[in-house]
Amino acid sequence: MSKRPYISPSFSYVPLEETLEILPKRKQLFIGIPKETAFQENRIALTPEAVSVLVNRGHEVAVEHNAGEGSFYFDSDYSEAGARIVYDRAELYRATTIIKSAPIIEEELTLLQPNQVIISPIHLPFLKAEMIEQLMHKKIIAIAFESIKDDAGTYPIVRSMSEIAGSSAILTAAKYLSNVHNGKGILLGGISGVPPAKVLIIGAGIVGEFAARTSTGLGASVKIFDNSIYRLMRLQNNIGRRCFTSVIDPVTLAEELASADVAVGALKPINGITPVIVTEEMVSNMKAGSVIVDVSIDRGGCFETSRVTSHENPIFKRYDVIHYCVPNIASGVSRTASRAISNVLMPIMQQVADMGGMEGLIQAKQGIRNGVYLYKGCVTNAPIAKRFNLKYTDLDLLLASQS
Repeated sequence: MSKRPYISPSFSYVPLEETLEILPKRKQLFIGIPKETAFQENRIALTPEAVSVLVNRGHEVAVEHNAGEGSFYFDSDYSEAGARIVYDRAELYRATTIIKSAPIIEEELTLLQPNQVIISPIHLPFLKAEMIEQLMHKKIIAIAFESIKDDAGTYPIVRSMSEIAGSSAILTAAKYLSNVHNGKGILLGGISGVPPAKVLIIGAGIVGEFAARTSTGLGASVKIFDNSIYRLMRLQNNIGRRCFTSVIDPVTLAEELASADVAVGALKPINGITPVIVTEEMVSNMKAGSVIVDVSIDRGGCFETSRVTSHENPIFKRYDVIHYCVPNIASGVSRTASRAISNVLMPIMQQVADMGGMEGLIQAKQGIRNGVYLYKGCVTNAPIAKRFNLKYTDLDLLLASQS
């Protein structure tokens, strides 16, 4: 017969405390939106609708006087959304987070406060070593919004701006083919009994896809060149119809350019610079009155005859071919572009608040870390560090050492 287990009266079951994750304390943000004065910038980074969402969640938003007028958003729209309209630029820059739709310019450096967060695009050709050093000295966290990745691993702002650029390129070309702008008087899509205009697109990325989509939608004849078979296949699948595609072979490209009415340059840059694919000789053999739209011009352009133009003087003629080489195409449809940028940045600002500040969100989200090029005095972007011969610090290692 087995013995019964003896249970001491001093023995007791004590429940262990459950360890729960301590969530960061929600932070109230103070966001400043300045008026852009450079780069022909008409966009604004947050629309009144986005500002209304942030203000209703308890955040303070200051908007500089007339900051949104380039996109037909007025001070009254922002004040009704709950923003504070600021007339003194220095006062606006007291905000803890500055959100810009154009790159930082030298005049703003003296206004920036230590330990501020700045979200803006960066244009490498306009960056200077002194600017980076001043931002480092002020220990600013600087994020390039075009380098921010979403959870799917794509660049949402770049994609939106590329979609706009692709569609705008074709609509612009259609405009310059008409007599109103001293064009040949060709209707891009053609009509019954009259063949459509021939559109040639170099590059099958997002810009090329939306240029092809708009061209085919208008009824034009479209031919696409790219050295990536995968991109050409993807473009055809996304458009949902078969169209002429080819790898970039100089002989075939020259033949097709000679008969094209519109040529769109939409190549991706290699190491920050777009390769020149179309030579001056190829352009000289194009039809008089044809139109070149070089969307790649902000990274050098892929036509040898291209040079940067502006929204005020957008075109020039070379060999009787109209060249449209405006770098910031999206700024020409600034209201649409502003909404696209705002759709990405407004949810990010909500996440910043929920994570207790930008540092918390940078720790938590790899996609946001991808956009950080300066972090509290350290250069965390390798190309920028190399360009200006500055010390590069890996952000992941930096954050690991701080945690």
